[in-house]
Amino acid sequence: MASHHPVMTKDDLIAFLDREFPQMHMGGQSYFLEEIGPLCARMRMDYHERHLRPGGTISGPAMMTLADLALYAAILAHVGPVALAVTTSLNFNFLRKPEPRPLIAECRLLKLGKRLAVGEVSMVSEGGSDVVCHATGTYSIPDRR
Repeated sequence: MASHHPVMTKDDLIAFLDREFPQMHMGGQSYFLEEIGPLCARMRMDYHERHLRPGGTISGPAMMTLADLALYAAILAHVGPVALAVTTSLNFNFLRKPEPRPLIAECRLLKLGKRLAVGEVSMVSEGGSDVVCHATGTYSIPDRR
Protein backbone atom coordinates (compact mmCIF):
# COMPACT_ATOMS: atom_id res chain seq x y z
CA MET A 1 0.00 0.00 0.00
CA ALA A 2 1.19 3.52 -0.76
CA SER A 3 2.22 5.91 1.99
CA HIS A 4 -0.22 8.45 3.45
CA HIS A 5 2.62 10.97 3.32
CA PRO A 6 4.06 12.39 0.10
CA VAL A 7 7.16 10.65 -1.23
CA MET A 8 7.89 13.44 -3.73
CA THR A 9 8.55 17.08 -2.90
CA LYS A 10 6.50 19.77 -4.55
CA ASP A 11 9.54 20.85 -6.61
CA ASP A 12 10.27 17.25 -7.72
CA LEU A 13 6.67 16.77 -8.76
CA ILE A 14 6.59 20.04 -10.71
CA ALA A 15 9.82 19.06 -12.49
CA PHE A 16 8.36 15.63 -13.34
CA LEU A 17 5.14 17.11 -14.73
CA ASP A 18 7.04 19.72 -16.75
CA ARG A 19 9.34 17.04 -18.19
CA GLU A 20 6.71 14.37 -18.93
CA PHE A 21 3.84 16.65 -19.99
CA PRO A 22 5.37 19.78 -21.58
CA GLN A 23 2.23 20.13 -23.73
CA MET A 24 0.25 21.29 -20.70
CA HIS A 25 2.07 24.63 -20.96
CA MET A 26 1.39 25.24 -24.65
CA GLY A 27 0.20 28.81 -25.05
CA GLY A 28 1.69 29.71 -21.66
CA GLN A 29 1.52 28.15 -18.24
CA SER A 30 -1.83 28.45 -16.49
CA TYR A 31 -1.89 25.40 -14.16
CA PHE A 32 0.21 25.64 -10.99
CA LEU A 33 0.81 23.11 -8.23
CA GLU A 34 0.60 25.14 -5.01
CA GLU A 35 0.81 22.53 -2.28
CA ILE A 36 0.99 18.83 -1.53
CA GLY A 37 0.36 17.22 1.83
CA PRO A 38 -0.80 13.96 3.38
CA LEU A 39 -3.35 12.56 0.90
CA CYS A 40 -4.01 16.00 -0.59
CA ALA A 41 -2.89 18.57 -3.14
CA ARG A 42 -3.89 22.08 -4.18
CA MET A 43 -3.64 23.43 -7.72
CA ARG A 44 -4.48 26.80 -9.25
CA MET A 45 -5.63 27.57 -12.76
CA ASP A 46 -5.04 31.17 -13.74
CA TYR A 47 -7.95 32.97 -15.38
CA HIS A 48 -7.32 33.37 -19.11
CA GLU A 49 -9.51 33.98 -22.14
CA ARG A 50 -8.49 30.63 -23.65
CA HIS A 51 -10.39 28.93 -20.80
CA LEU A 52 -13.66 30.75 -21.52
CA ARG A 53 -16.76 29.51 -23.28
CA PRO A 54 -19.47 31.63 -24.90
CA GLY A 55 -21.13 33.69 -22.20
CA GLY A 56 -17.77 34.57 -20.65
CA THR A 57 -17.58 31.83 -18.03
CA ILE A 58 -14.80 29.31 -17.48
CA SER A 59 -15.45 26.27 -19.64
CA GLY A 60 -16.19 22.78 -18.38
CA PRO A 61 -13.17 21.30 -20.20
CA ALA A 62 -10.84 23.80 -18.44
CA MET A 63 -12.29 22.81 -15.05
CA MET A 64 -12.07 19.12 -15.99
CA THR A 65 -8.40 19.55 -16.82
CA LEU A 66 -7.75 21.26 -13.50
CA ALA A 67 -9.48 18.47 -11.57
CA ASP A 68 -7.65 15.73 -13.49
CA LEU A 69 -4.28 17.43 -12.93
CA ALA A 70 -4.94 17.95 -9.22
CA LEU A 71 -5.89 14.30 -8.73
CA TYR A 72 -2.93 13.10 -10.79
CA ALA A 73 -0.53 15.33 -8.82
CA ALA A 74 -1.88 14.15 -5.46
CA ILE A 75 -1.52 10.51 -6.50
CA LEU A 76 1.99 10.88 -7.93
CA ALA A 77 3.12 12.80 -4.86
CA HIS A 78 2.29 9.66 -2.84
CA VAL A 79 3.30 6.81 -5.16
CA GLY A 80 6.26 8.42 -6.92
CA PRO A 81 6.89 9.37 -10.55
CA VAL A 82 4.70 6.89 -12.46
CA ALA A 83 3.87 8.51 -15.81
CA LEU A 84 1.54 5.66 -16.77
CA ALA A 85 -0.90 6.05 -13.88
CA VAL A 86 -4.12 6.65 -15.82
CA THR A 87 -7.56 8.07 -15.23
CA THR A 88 -10.22 5.35 -15.31
CA SER A 89 -13.22 7.50 -14.42
CA LEU A 90 -14.12 11.11 -13.68
CA ASN A 91 -17.45 12.53 -12.55
CA PHE A 92 -18.25 16.25 -12.42
CA ASN A 93 -20.92 18.36 -10.79
CA PHE A 94 -20.87 21.96 -12.02
CA LEU A 95 -22.56 23.80 -9.17
CA ARG A 96 -22.38 27.51 -9.99
CA LYS A 97 -20.75 29.95 -12.39
CA PRO A 98 -17.10 30.61 -11.47
CA GLU A 99 -16.03 34.19 -10.89
CA PRO A 100 -13.71 35.75 -13.53
CA ARG A 101 -10.53 35.01 -11.58
CA PRO A 102 -8.24 32.02 -10.92
CA LEU A 103 -9.76 28.73 -9.78
CA ILE A 104 -8.37 26.83 -6.80
CA ALA A 105 -8.70 23.03 -6.76
CA GLU A 106 -8.46 21.31 -3.38
CA CYS A 107 -7.89 17.58 -3.87
CA ARG A 108 -8.29 14.89 -1.24
CA LEU A 109 -7.45 11.24 -1.81
CA LEU A 110 -10.12 8.94 -0.38
CA LYS A 111 -8.40 5.63 -1.19
CA LEU A 112 -4.79 5.06 -2.10
CA GLY A 113 -4.12 1.39 -2.76
CA LYS A 114 -1.53 -0.55 -4.76
CA ARG A 115 -3.55 -0.56 -7.98
CA LEU A 116 -6.34 2.02 -7.56
CA ALA A 117 -6.61 5.52 -6.20
CA VAL A 118 -9.87 7.40 -5.64
CA GLY A 119 -10.11 11.09 -4.88
CA GLU A 120 -12.31 14.15 -4.90
CA VAL A 121 -11.72 17.75 -5.93
CA SER A 122 -13.58 20.85 -4.81
CA MET A 123 -13.02 24.01 -6.85
CA VAL A 124 -13.60 27.58 -5.71
CA SER A 125 -12.93 30.92 -7.33
CA GLU A 126 -9.79 32.40 -5.74
CA GLY A 127 -10.79 34.38 -2.65
CA GLY A 128 -14.23 32.77 -2.55
CA SER A 129 -15.70 29.97 -0.47
CA ASP A 130 -18.57 28.68 -2.63
CA VAL A 131 -17.74 25.44 -4.43
CA VAL A 132 -18.22 25.96 -8.18
CA CYS A 133 -17.36 22.41 -9.24
CA HIS A 134 -17.03 19.09 -7.43
CA ALA A 135 -15.33 16.12 -9.10
CA THR A 136 -14.51 12.56 -8.16
CA GLY A 137 -12.06 10.35 -9.98
CA THR A 138 -10.51 6.90 -10.01
CA TYR A 139 -7.02 6.18 -11.33
CA SER A 140 -5.31 2.93 -12.20
CA ILE A 141 -1.76 2.68 -10.88
CA PRO A 142 0.47 0.33 -12.91
CA ASP A 143 2.38 -2.49 -11.26
CA ARG A 144 5.82 -1.09 -10.42
CA ARG A 145 7.66 -4.41 -10.93
